[in-house]
Amino acid sequence: MISKDQVLHALSHVEEPDLKKDLVTLNMIEHIEITPGKLAFTVVLTTPACPLKDHIERACRNAIAHFIEEDLEVTVHMTSRVLAQKSGQLSNIKHIILVASGKVSVGKSTVAANLALALSLTGAATGLVDADIYGPSLPMMFGLEGARPKASLMPDGSKKIAPVEKYGIKLLSIGFFTDPDQPIPWRGPMVSTAVKQLFNDADWGELDYLIVDLPPGTGDVHITVAQTYPISGAVIVTTPQNVALADTHKGVGLFMMNTINIPLLGVVENMAYFTPAELPDHKYYIFGKDGGKQLAARYDAPFLGEIPLVKGISDAGDNGLPIVLDEESAMSDAFKAIAGKVAQQISIQQSAERADIK
Repeated sequence: MISKDQVLHALSHVEEPDLKKDLVTLNMIEHIEITPGKLAFTVVLTTPACPLKDHIERACRNAIAHFIEEDLEVTVHMTSRVLAQKSGQLSNIKHIILVASGKVSVGKSTVAANLALALSLTGAATGLVDADIYGPSLPMMFGLEGARPKASLMPDGSKKIAPVEKYGIKLLSIGFFTDPDQPIPWRGPMVSTAVKQLFNDADWGELDYLIVDLPPGTGDVHITVAQTYPISGAVIVTTPQNVALADTHKGVGLFMMNTINIPLLGVVENMAYFTPAELPDHKYYIFGKDGGKQLAARYDAPFLGEIPLVKGISDAGDNGLPIVLDEESAMSDAFKAIAGKVAQQISIQQSAERADIK
């Protein structure tokens, strides 16, 4: 009969590729069960969206075979436990992720919606806030035009807003409370108050990730959210052309100001190229090439991926069924890969911050 010490010794040779430490040191091994000829244990990942899940499981099996016994029947349970980034306001939400752009019409809301859904599809408890006060689009993208949130009775007798739930995520948008055919002529203080209500007055429950779709530019909403809540990081969305990149630089600069100082989780380049259906091997860089990659390199931020100019993506949003839910679409895989990289960057950043504290 092998011992738990032997198992831990073997697994201490398996390194978590992103965190650069072994699984035992990171306390990622739990529930070791040993019976004659059999071994079972659990690996607790830092996120259900971990893109290296399969790699880690294979490494564990190889370590057991190498250090203990090749013929041992091994069962590896892969699970996850998302750890909170910071305490303070909204402590029931472990990570708040901003999706931002410096320019309008670059597909920021499309990225935010599909990112939230992709994280949810991995098993993460996910919410989505439409903080684009003047141009809320998420009600349409989720087929929720005309939806009205209900009140949620809290244990202390108070009432909060119950987010609308669809496709497994919780959503709130100013569009749920306003007439879609009427403009919203609000000045700065009213906008800031409305945004805070979407966060503070909502019954979000326990969430692993809350995605925030910010308005374009660098205005009141950005400053209010960034300075009021514990933000884990920002995802920047741009298109390749220079005009978009010039505005996006300003948006990135806002997050890097000393008074805000929000980490960049990475850059997504939307509308990166066009591939005609009849010429699937051709890529036409209509708006320029590699603008997003250059932006990421300039700020030493990860490049999260390219999203091509595909009519099906906009059609899916217009029809209230974001493209990531279409398992047969290659665009679904593209958004899932981006979500995995975002979760990966949060885990890396969190590990680095804890190391600094120690």
